[in-house]
Amino acid sequence: MDDNILKNKKITIMGLGLFGGGAGLARFLVHRGARLIVTDLKTEAQLASSLTTLDGLPLEFHLGGHRETDFKDVDMVMVNPAVPKDSKFLQIARENNVPLETEMNLFFKMCRAAILGVTGTKGKSTTTALVGEMLRCQGRRVWVGGNIGLGYSLLERIDEIGPDDPVVLELSSFQLEDLRKLKMSPHVCIVTNVVPNHLDRHGTYAEYMEAKKNVIRFQNPGDYCILNLDDQELRKWPRETKAKVFWFSTRDAIKRGTFLENGNVHMRLGEGGPGEVIVSCLPDVKLPGAHNVANILAASCAAFLMGARREHIDKALRGFSGLEHRLEFVCDRDGVHYYNDSIATTAESAIAGLRSFKGPLVLIAGGYDKGTPFDGFAEECAKHTKCVILIGKTAQKIGELIATAKGGRDTPQILFASSLEEAVRSAVNVSQRGDTVLLSPACASYDMFVNFEDRGRQFKSLVKGLDVAG
Repeated sequence: MDDNILKNKKITIMGLGLFGGGAGLARFLVHRGARLIVTDLKTEAQLASSLTTLDGLPLEFHLGGHRETDFKDVDMVMVNPAVPKDSKFLQIARENNVPLETEMNLFFKMCRAAILGVTGTKGKSTTTALVGEMLRCQGRRVWVGGNIGLGYSLLERIDEIGPDDPVVLELSSFQLEDLRKLKMSPHVCIVTNVVPNHLDRHGTYAEYMEAKKNVIRFQNPGDYCILNLDDQELRKWPRETKAKVFWFSTRDAIKRGTFLENGNVHMRLGEGGPGEVIVSCLPDVKLPGAHNVANILAASCAAFLMGARREHIDKALRGFSGLEHRLEFVCDRDGVHYYNDSIATTAESAIAGLRSFKGPLVLIAGGYDKGTPFDGFAEECAKHTKCVILIGKTAQKIGELIATAKGGRDTPQILFASSLEEAVRSAVNVSQRGDTVLLSPACASYDMFVNFEDRGRQFKSLVKGLDVAG
């Protein structure tokens, strides 16, 4: 892509957002000589954390709502992935022949390096970070970004990314939905799993899967596709790609891929891969939960295909302690262990969190309703918790399902709280030495918080605060 194509162009950024990507995109476009309008439905006060990173830049802001003229009299509209596809303002742009672009599509067009993409309903952030660490242990310069929420856009570093530098991207269904326009997929991809999610946006599970399939749909015979053999849906996906397919499994020994056997990670890459049989010991990793074993298997396979070897993978696993808000240990308070799993915005990811702990468990859950079912989650709560404290719009719905699932049993106790602070206080009151208190909401955060990070950080602050015992 010609670097000068953006110079002197009048561009509208639709959706600044709060995770840093929108602000990073704005900085990139300004430095490329574009004339920018930034518009968002959120107000200046709501966007304060993003706006402070743009101080001093020549930007025009239209906040608290959109103006039709910003989608007519411009050369391009850069669309935040979270913007609904049926937005009337996007339709205005289409009717006026204004091109629509996204940060991720622009990055794919401009990136000179091989891209490794990670997607899935759960586990993609941890897997992305793990692959990055494994490749860094080779001594290589590695670039990690995308939907992982690191607070910046890799577009700002595009000129520094050399053709031999690995780029590891977490890709959401929203980003992949847009990537279809380019008919491009990553050189290496991992799909961790696929279960219903974001049905409020995609409408149906089938449409959600169609968006996810773009990560493999346009791969070539020289590319690699790594799929979860334990996921029944993903077993059907090889027909969707021309790439070489590798598998990972926590249950079965497989001919080409990675699997768990006797506590060891086995790599059997077979004919067509860069090696025949590689066996790596699974170290005493710091990541709790059986689901993280699957993430380790997926990341190990991808890293090896990208050039890492056993010693690099082992070193990365020994030193990796996980990401913030993903089964993150907060503290031990009076013999009670507190964990922050605010990233668990789906029932499936929260179930994985529940299954990660042994012993009495007090769960804080609930939040924004994305239209996904909670029946399985309620059954897991009935099996694995002594108390569930529910918050947010889904509280009543989840509470009723848990009450049905537990039948006539006394446990789990079901409590309701009007705020996270009240929920933490209740958790402190009902927990005893040896218990674990886990925030694993099974829901998005938008009904009560800025985002899942805000929710997780408030939880940590409340737990660590001296006033929660009062």
